[in-house]
Amino acid sequence: MTPRSLFKAFALVSASAVLPFAEAQTGDGRAQPSLLIVQGAGGEKEYDEAFGEWVRGWQAAGAKGGLRVTTVGQSGVREESLNQLRAALREEPVESTEPLWLVLVGHGNYDGQAAKFNLTGEDLTATELAEWLSPMRRPVVLIAGFSASGAFLKPLAAPNRILVTATKTGSESNYARFGGFLATTIAGPAADLDHDGQTSLLEAWVMAGQKTAEFYSGEGRLATEHPLLDDNGDGRGTPADWFKGLRAVKKASAGAVADGARAHQLHLVPSAAERELAPAARVERDAVELEISRLRDTKGEMPEGEYYSRLEGLMLRLAQVYRDAQSKPAN
Repeated sequence: MTPRSLFKAFALVSASAVLPFAEAQTGDGRAQPSLLIVQGAGGEKEYDEAFGEWVRGWQAAGAKGGLRVTTVGQSGVREESLNQLRAALREEPVESTEPLWLVLVGHGNYDGQAAKFNLTGEDLTATELAEWLSPMRRPVVLIAGFSASGAFLKPLAAPNRILVTATKTGSESNYARFGGFLATTIAGPAADLDHDGQTSLLEAWVMAGQKTAEFYSGEGRLATEHPLLDDNGDGRGTPADWFKGLRAVKKASAGAVADGARAHQLHLVPSAAERELAPAARVERDAVELEISRLRDTKGEMPEGEYYSRLEGLMLRLAQVYRDAQSKPAN
């Protein structure tokens, strides 16, 4: 088994989360990640068709990745979408080593006080969604690729949660194209920037952000959406244009940490090597990688000898994780 490239980390994740839980499982008895997709109100035929296409892209990617896929609002009685979403979340395991991907496809709005995702019928507020997700003790990936979604960032930010928004504020309220670009890059090999045979959430987000910027530049328009990523729970978010490849080339303000490393550990469609790794080993590996990244961020604050001594210890721990994984069955 070839180890992934190092330094893919920084988020509030603990190796102590490796406990067996009652949850959805695959045929071989392993815990199964979930993909819950919500198609919101389009308002016009053009948007309904676009959102339907984006939803189908996520559905195909989820099926390819072996996730348990649930879709709300695409067909049937869409007036009940809010209740259907709440019921679907209640069916999800609260505790798991495997992530819940929640993808909101549609329009949003913000009136200066309440941030909303538009459904046919009653809208979903950021406050409601934060309440519904609060019991989760598992990784949660929230894709809010819609207009005004930047207003969802602070209310939804939390440890062990990754948020992607199409806009940096609630005032960017025009139709957001970012969600469509992300639906095509999330499982596309073209976004595999480190060539490890799988596309991480970070890689897909970076490329979708680039495609969004290129659209406005090519059309000669002022950009009305600026995607953000928050994967360390601080609710600040990091802009897509901070990245060159997979590294943030700009520094966060004092006391803040740039996002991206934790998002690079999650893949909707994992490679064969990633699938072979047992959930417990994956959590332990990710936690060690997080420590390595945290150490790198503080390199300038300690003597060089101390830095390399600590780095060596962490690298040995990482190597041990892979040695142990090779000697144990995946389930």
